[in-house]
Amino acid sequence: MSDLLKSVEAPANPNIPALRPGDVVSVHVRIKEGERERIQEFKGTIIRLRKGGQDGNFTVRRIASNGVGVERTFLLRSPRVDKVVVERHSQVRRAQLYFMRALSGKSARLKQKFN
Repeated sequence: MSDLLKSVEAPANPNIPALRPGDVVSVHVRIKEGERERIQEFKGTIIRLRKGGQDGNFTVRRIASNGVGVERTFLLRSPRVDKVVVERHSQVRRAQLYFMRALSGKSARLKQKFN
């Protein structure tokens, strides 16, 4: 039975580095519009990381125009994710940063981790 599961299992995406909650990342995603395909960049803070094997995903939050928060969830094994660039690591003490949803402005900043 395990051979059957391994044959259906999606391969790990080599373009996704080790991620942690609080990291500021730039996710490059392949978007299909009609017959054309382009790469769209989504830059923000990782507020949730779930490493559930096949179902592993991470949620990135950014502030769009007019101060509206936008969250997007990406699969860790998705072939649609072209690459993930970690721009900086932040010092956080929680696994899920849902409290960031209620913050805005300077209070929504995280302390940078130098290590």
